[in-house]
Amino acid sequence: MGKWIKFLALVLLASLPAFAAEIAVLRNGFTIRHESRQELGNITRLYLTTDGKGYTDIPTADIDHFEQDMTPEPTPEPEPTPAAARPAAIATGPRTAATGAVMPPAPKVNLQEVVTSAGNTHLIDPDLISSVIHAESNFNPHAISPKGAQGLMQLMPQTASKLGVNNSFDPQANVDGGTKYLRELLELYNWDMVKALAAYNAGPLRVQQYHGVPPYKETRAYVRRIILDFNRKKIAEQKAAAASKKAVAKSQTAKAPAAKPQPKTAASAKQAELRKPTTP
Repeated sequence: MGKWIKFLALVLLASLPAFAAEIAVLRNGFTIRHESRQELGNITRLYLTTDGKGYTDIPTADIDHFEQDMTPEPTPEPEPTPAAARPAAIATGPRTAATGAVMPPAPKVNLQEVVTSAGNTHLIDPDLISSVIHAESNFNPHAISPKGAQGLMQLMPQTASKLGVNNSFDPQANVDGGTKYLRELLELYNWDMVKALAAYNAGPLRVQQYHGVPPYKETRAYVRRIILDFNRKKIAEQKAAAASKKAVAKSQTAKAPAAKPQPKTAASAKQAELRKPTTP
């Protein structure tokens, strides 16, 4: 009887829906908060919203473990009151590490537009910026590394402060600051992308110490991953441009008018007469 009770308890427990959000802890130290997950072969799909519309796919092998999100649920907002009876607002929200000042919530922006704008401002190919973001945070604006790097381009607090970034979780400010820093590193190493990327990951002092990419497995894999991703995008762009050029040429050929027959002149008639075979 005791075994049956224990069995039924396990069945009931398994049938209960998981309402609490989880945190996926990746092997590289990043964390991703999600509402639910689904295994699809070698990929684990993490649903970032309750409606299932927002999600990110992560290789299952890259996930170390899952933890329950113990962040307390936000308290419901009170009913709005008339402006005359409303007390003075008290600022709440994340605070900066340096001053403790309250930071405004990060606005919702189009990441592609943010990357393109930063690339135009600092004269860096947006595809390179996108590849760095992919390697740094996998496009998670709330990512925090074990060492404390924050946001899409994983800015350390002291680096963010030097770059004038007050809120590293603001995608626009983070990407602009990270792109500015990447530009400085490219100029420092005479546009040697490999050294610049290595310095972005391990720091300029380590690149100077080892006269190039430091012998760190993480840094070398990081540089290789970004360059491969960037080259893949450039090859795809070249193929798309060639296909578009070919399609335009084909369309122009099809629209070209047929050549009109030239009217016969006295000279051409005489030449035709001379070309006729003569009978013996």
